[in-house]
Amino acid sequence: MPPTYWLTRFMILRLLGIIYAVAFLVTINQIIPLIGSNGLLPLDLYFNHVSAALGSSGAGFVRLPSVFWLAHSDTVLLWAAWAGLLLSLVVVVGYANAPMLAVLWFLYLSFIHAGQDWYGYGWEIQLAETGFLAIFLCPLWEMRPFPKYAPPLLIIVLFRWLIFRIMLGAGLIKYRGDAVWRNGTALHYYFETQPIPGPLSRWFHFLPHTLLKTGLWFNWLAELISPWFTFGPQVARHIAGVVIILFQLAIAVSGNLSFLNWLTIIPALACFDDNFWRKILPRTLVIKAEAAIAGAQESRPMVTTSWIVAGGVALLSIQPVLNLLSPSQVMNTSFDPLELVNTYGAFGSVGQERFNVVFEGTADENPDDNANWKPYIYQGLPVLPNQRPPQIAPYQLRLDWQMWFASMSSADQYPWTYNLAWKLLHNDPGAVSLFAGNPFPNKPPRYIRAVRYKYTFANPGNPQGFFWNRQKTDLWLPVMSANDPQLIAFLKSAGWVP
Repeated sequence: MPPTYWLTRFMILRLLGIIYAVAFLVTINQIIPLIGSNGLLPLDLYFNHVSAALGSSGAGFVRLPSVFWLAHSDTVLLWAAWAGLLLSLVVVVGYANAPMLAVLWFLYLSFIHAGQDWYGYGWEIQLAETGFLAIFLCPLWEMRPFPKYAPPLLIIVLFRWLIFRIMLGAGLIKYRGDAVWRNGTALHYYFETQPIPGPLSRWFHFLPHTLLKTGLWFNWLAELISPWFTFGPQVARHIAGVVIILFQLAIAVSGNLSFLNWLTIIPALACFDDNFWRKILPRTLVIKAEAAIAGAQESRPMVTTSWIVAGGVALLSIQPVLNLLSPSQVMNTSFDPLELVNTYGAFGSVGQERFNVVFEGTADENPDDNANWKPYIYQGLPVLPNQRPPQIAPYQLRLDWQMWFASMSSADQYPWTYNLAWKLLHNDPGAVSLFAGNPFPNKPPRYIRAVRYKYTFANPGNPQGFFWNRQKTDLWLPVMSANDPQLIAFLKSAGWVP
């Protein structure tokens, strides 16, 4: 009997619904202080710049398709995010059809194209590509968990093509990108220097180097070898899928990479057919699937559409494939405005030192090093030495992620940090909400600065109970006040203050 994929479709859609729900929840909580009318990078200014550069708002829409070209007030942004969350929850509980998934896809694509720096991560376009393929797994109108129409096999194959490109791209970018991957020492640094360490990151960091080297070989198995078997015979596909999923779970427990690892598991599920799922899923669910299979009907429109989609993906895959083959491979790049077929990869290079930029404020009149500087504590990034790394993922803290990147550059390369400092000088509720708390709840600080520190994991069992050692390296943002003429002039030139 040829393999069937009813339970595979069920699992793909449920996990996709969960990822969408998390992504839209993040948007609800953070979109206004990030790109709202008074945000760090206001969307209105961005769309105006794009329109001016391309000649019109219509050309802007063609280049960056988004529903927010029609309207992008704070209310519209929030309503769109709430609509996405509610639709996602409907998918989670088991109901989905093509129009619903199409709305979810375009809503999130709209946020990607409006989000600027905050939505520039590889998993954003990966969610767009994954969500687009999922549209064609479902019938046009029927919404039951097990509809009468079988999932088109070609769409399952396209999911395998997606996981192939994700994993192989990640492996090749590592092998080509940094000697520490090739000489087996990358994991000596990765757990300490990754964007947002988690509760177990320090434990992983202090594992014996022999185990860390074994982990790196497992990385090569998952990223460079397993992808080739995702198109193989049933047993080979199942083994490849298990290896990839175990690899993603290992990464997920060792740090906080947003919803990336859980999102990557979705196309890996296409390696499994119903024979696999029958052995591990609850019997009641299996019985429902078998009843649907027994009464299955072929939908000619679904089959025809799957061939059209496959043809489009084949054409759009030319540039991503050439990129995979290129010694100048780039990662996390899209070649079409709808983000339909993209290149992927992560940690092509691994930093060997960890730096964090900490915003500090003081109410003292003299803002020298002897002043009482109080830090703004991030929700995820380490600040205080006794601060235990939290479990954040699959939730994403977009400010924390950008500040991890910023710590490896200068403030001039991240000019919105001046806007953030200005807002902290005024106790702006939106800006303050991006941190774990406000050290100046009653009155804004008189001065703000940003200091760069070098962080290393403290040895377990140290007498102070520290999780981190830290050492001040330099002043990343100079001391500024609310009446600083240079700061005000810069913000006015950027359009951030009237």
